[in-house]
Amino acid sequence: MATTLKTKIYSQDGKEAGDMTLPESVFGAAWNPDLVHEVVTSMQSNARAGTAHTKDRGEVRGGGKKPWRQKGTGRARHGSRRSPIWTGGGTTFGPRSEKDYSKKINRNARARALASVLSQKLRDEQVLLVDSFTFDAPKAALAKKALAALGGISGKEDIASKKQNAVLVVLASRDENTEKSLRNFGNVLVTHAKDVNPVELLTYKYVVVAKPEESIETFARRVATKVARKAATTTQ
Repeated sequence: MATTLKTKIYSQDGKEAGDMTLPESVFGAAWNPDLVHEVVTSMQSNARAGTAHTKDRGEVRGGGKKPWRQKGTGRARHGSRRSPIWTGGGTTFGPRSEKDYSKKINRNARARALASVLSQKLRDEQVLLVDSFTFDAPKAALAKKALAALGGISGKEDIASKKQNAVLVVLASRDENTEKSLRNFGNVLVTHAKDVNPVELLTYKYVVVAKPEESIETFARRVATKVARKAATTTQ
């Protein structure tokens, strides 16, 4: 049987609400900086729009007429105003929109990187499990109060005070009230357990996992390798 980990669960108002045993496959992975760097940089490359574009000498306007005659003027020879050495001419070796920045990421590598980052976040005491993180109505004042309550937990003060990249709130499923309540906070990002990725986890200092039973079950499915999935399917 796999080794397990135990951590506290808090209520939305910052009070202890119990304990939870965490799966070793998700939160017990070793820190693998090389793999994490490879996956993160690949994901960032895949997110590049690639819209930066400069015109070469064949695309800029003008240049139909030779600036001056070839000989007899005492000046250097020029055949077109489109030349890159002329003001308003084409650009040499500039960015082109047809360049493809995308990189392939193996499913197994992505899963291992996710587990590695989640495990390191837990070891750094930057993972906070909250039994429920929801509001009756979409109100920023309620969200601010909840964040302040979580920031009152010992060692988690930055949740309420950090001005940038403070909290990544992970929801088990779509919750419109919570998402709307938090969307105006520049230091908070709301995502879902099925979508969370290493880039977001490393961008934000704290990870608040709402409804941890459901969310962590989703994490466990995502980090499972294809071999493990196949074995599980065979035994059912």
